[in-house]
Amino acid sequence: MRHIISILMENEAGALSRVAGLFSARGYNIESLCVAPTHDESLSRLTLVTSGDEQVIEQIVKQLNKLIDVVKVQDMADTAHIERELMLVKLQAFDAVREEVYRLADIFRGQIIDVTESSYTVQLVGPGNKLDAFIDALGSIPVVEIVRSGALGISRGPRGMLIPEV
Repeated sequence: MRHIISILMENEAGALSRVAGLFSARGYNIESLCVAPTHDESLSRLTLVTSGDEQVIEQIVKQLNKLIDVVKVQDMADTAHIERELMLVKLQAFDAVREEVYRLADIFRGQIIDVTESSYTVQLVGPGNKLDAFIDALGSIPVVEIVRSGALGISRGPRGMLIPEV
């Protein structure tokens, strides 16, 4: 089963390497990984997507909690959450195809962010299955390049990772 794991960790050199090393040493796969500083400059939020049964995920969470740089670990599958991913798609777009790309971008609430004589670049934000559906809907429209950020997740409601429930 697919899990989004959110890790709050110290914003220090080597912290990301230790997390990745933990996965590598145990043979676990990281499907996607995003990391950036938080509003507190001393902390970073690392969001990763991995797969495994409940026992494997429980082991991963326990091992992550043992790392010295890790402040808190949350498996988003344990809570109601919002998931988003960013995708940029560069498409060949000539003549009638240009109108079709524009129509599809509109249907999927994407934005055309770059236009050339022969291409459009479309930006889409949403859950992964929405982005996959856009790619499927393109049909025979030639894709030049796709870049995806990987999933980001945040728990729903007023509470954060370091703020107790109110």
